Amino acid sequence: MSTPIKALAAFGAKQPLQPFEYTPGPLGSEQVEIAVESCGICHSDLSMLDDDWGMTTYPFVPGHEVIGRVVALGEHTKRLAIGDRVGLGWFSGSCGACEPCLSGNQNLCLKAEATIVGRHGGFATRVRADWTWVLPLPEGLDASKAGPLLCGGITVFNPLVELGIKPTDSVAVIGIGGLGHMALKFLRAWGCDVTAFTTSDSKREEALQLGAHRTLNSRNPEELAAAANSFDFILNTTNANLDWNTYIAALKPKGRLHTVGAVPEPMAMVAFPMILGQKSLSGSPLGSPATTDQMLHFSCRHGIAPTTETFPMSKVNEAFDHLRAGKARYRIVLINDLD
Repeated sequence: MSTPIKALAAFGAKQPLQPFEYTPGPLGSEQVEIAVESCGICHSDLSMLDDDWGMTTYPFVPGHEVIGRVVALGEHTKRLAIGDRVGLGWFSGSCGACEPCLSGNQNLCLKAEATIVGRHGGFATRVRADWTWVLPLPEGLDASKAGPLLCGGITVFNPLVELGIKPTDSVAVIGIGGLGHMALKFLRAWGCDVTAFTTSDSKREEALQLGAHRTLNSRNPEELAAAANSFDFILNTTNANLDWNTYIAALKPKGRLHTVGAVPEPMAMVAFPMILGQKSLSGSPLGSPATTDQMLHFSCRHGIAPTTETFPMSKVNEAFDHLRAGKARYRIVLINDLD
């Protein structure tokens, strides 16, 4: 019989989380059970908690940046062993039979199972997932900070691989927050010439410390005009509605504006400058298991870790308030104290 799992759940939109216990049932033949050591809080957890996307079911247990130890394995699991320290991100399963899955793009599977959509996530003592999405952590990676790599980290790392970003490229990042600060660290280690778009001069030193070679104040028309035809690649990490034509103008010919931020309204831009410069707009989700594994090893090799704050998991509502207030610098990690 399955051991009951202690968790923290909300019973309605925008309600505080409270203790919750559930019995998960038999372990699937390709499933892994993870004893949760820590779990990051992502803005997606907040969006799901508030039912911003209209797909939350309650009681709702957030948490999809899990670090923990393997404590049980289904009979058809591979690669993993009891006691392995592992990470689990947004995805917990995929069909394994469609063209994206068979080509190594499981993150694009139309039947992919998300860790906190229609199932209980990692703000709990244990969580389950298919073995293909449970990744062993490299030796030397700081497990106490690694959780946010499994969502925010892979979100900004995936375009580097998928779009063939080169070390010789001039790149820029819009939004130096939970996603953007990790993008600066990755792009600097990737070898690129890195610029951070900031909204004030006061953020300049912080952006430089995170990995930018220079900054541009996006509210300064003179600085923006001087940046025309400067970048091979601009990564948008914000959820804001911006003047996208300004950023298209900042691209070199054949440059790309790429968004991983869920911009809430249509991204309006003039076609003619894009046609003349053969410029493009694109977007991407999180990466495949293989790309996520590559990101973890890259982070370990280059000593890259998210900048984090920690809370006990039992103080999750205080942590959510901290996130709602925009005070997180830059990611929050919950340390499990529910046992």
